[in-house]
Amino acid sequence: MDPAAAPHSLLADIGGTNTRVALALGAELLPDTIRRFRNVDYPGLEAVLRTYLAERGESACHAACVAVAGPVKDGVGALTNLDWSIDEATLAGATGAGTVAILNDLQAQGHALGHIAPENLRSVLPGVPAPEDATRLVIGVGTGFNVAPVHSSGAARVVAASETGHSSLPLRTLEDMRLGDWLAERHGFPAVEEVLSGRGLTHVYAWLGDEAGDPRAADAATIMEACAAGSDPRAEAAVARFVQFLGSVAGDQALIHLPFGGIYLAGGVARAMAPWLDRFGFAESFRDKGRFARFLEAFPVQVIEDDFAALAGTAAHLARIAPAPASPAT
Repeated sequence: MDPAAAPHSLLADIGGTNTRVALALGAELLPDTIRRFRNVDYPGLEAVLRTYLAERGESACHAACVAVAGPVKDGVGALTNLDWSIDEATLAGATGAGTVAILNDLQAQGHALGHIAPENLRSVLPGVPAPEDATRLVIGVGTGFNVAPVHSSGAARVVAASETGHSSLPLRTLEDMRLGDWLAERHGFPAVEEVLSGRGLTHVYAWLGDEAGDPRAADAATIMEACAAGSDPRAEAAVARFVQFLGSVAGDQALIHLPFGGIYLAGGVARAMAPWLDRFGFAESFRDKGRFARFLEAFPVQVIEDDFAALAGTAAHLARIAPAPASPAT
């Protein structure tokens, strides 16, 4: 099939454990086409995409876009927590697509803004009204941590990539400094991601144990369950510290990018933390910037609770750069 005449675009969201693949018509993600693949069962993304297309009876796609959980440079995406890489030529070969694109996963979330149902956005802080083209910011908290500013002008949208999770964790108090020293000793450097991620929560829990002379470890899911049950004061303390660091880092990023259009927290850990943000002082930490505290009241904060937002973002991006062919007359 001539890819220029193929009606569908192919989308993929590649995480460290699973890859989601779907089809779209223009900017519309087709939910019934979403399928999840376990990465361990495949040697690379090319095999996943070929399997998906064969199962759907598709021989070619109009366009293809993948979101990868890692940096993208010169058309090549490398996953941070998986030994896969994907380049544009391989993507075109696997899908038969005439137009291909590779995005960082946070960039995909940025392109999804405006395509997420209101019921899938959970309000954290109200902010003030802003123009439609005001800068927005996506903050991803999951297996890792990253941010992506979103700049719009008319139909055009630019979502800038970064590796913010590997920047320095803000350490202000003596207790923060002890945590920073603990992280540096074990992980080489007290980066933001060493606290604000799934493994970061386990780090905070372990550090609190060392501080108390009771070095018990627990994984992130166990810590969250114990916090919800009220069965482990250390779990509550770890979640509280996590929320406070998240507020502080989000406030820093708000001052850097001035996202008057809103801040959007994305990712599995962000969704898990959403019920605890108010109780453990996210707003206070977010606005704890001295004379700029009132200024920070301008920025609304929401949590993206749509698990398929990255796929919707890849569809929206393709619709901008490669409009779908017109349907043949019937």
